[in-house]
Amino acid sequence: MGSIFQSLGRTVVAGLVLLAGVMAATGIDLVNGLRWAHTISGVLWIGLLYYFNFVQIPSMPKIPDEQKPAIGKVIAPTALFWFRWAALATVVTGLVVAAGAGYLVPALTLEMPIIGLGMWLALVMAFNVWFIIWPNQKKALGIVVVEAADKAKAARLAMLTSRFNTMLSMPMLCCMIAQS
Repeated sequence: MGSIFQSLGRTVVAGLVLLAGVMAATGIDLVNGLRWAHTISGVLWIGLLYYFNFVQIPSMPKIPDEQKPAIGKVIAPTALFWFRWAALATVVTGLVVAAGAGYLVPALTLEMPIIGLGMWLALVMAFNVWFIIWPNQKKALGIVVVEAADKAKAARLAMLTSRFNTMLSMPMLCCMIAQS
């Protein structure tokens, strides 16, 4: 049993096996299984958004300069990988669930205003992740080489957009919870 917890991969596989067992034993259908995937990817996405905004960004000025490369070269790129793919997975699974349950078009046209508003907020946030935050973080982290002034501008734009997403996450999560 201990070997399961020595590896994140084995832990996740064990969790998925348990999930499959629970779904089979309780008769949970595919749509609800996809809701689970939507929820898990959303938790990862928003959890990382909050990690960046409540932990990493405020802590960076307190970290000694010689230790900052560990954040910029190891932790941040890995966290940003999971951040952007969790955003995409959340949007895709959410759209599939909405389509499968028959409310995709009414939600997107705001005939169902609560879930529709939540979906639109999430779409804006995901757009920001992929097309503003990530391209600018690549510059800020040195993955894409730019001049120092451009690097500072990119870091600021990524941070401000991340803060914007943090602000949007609050009504978005409220809409998602209120709908259920």
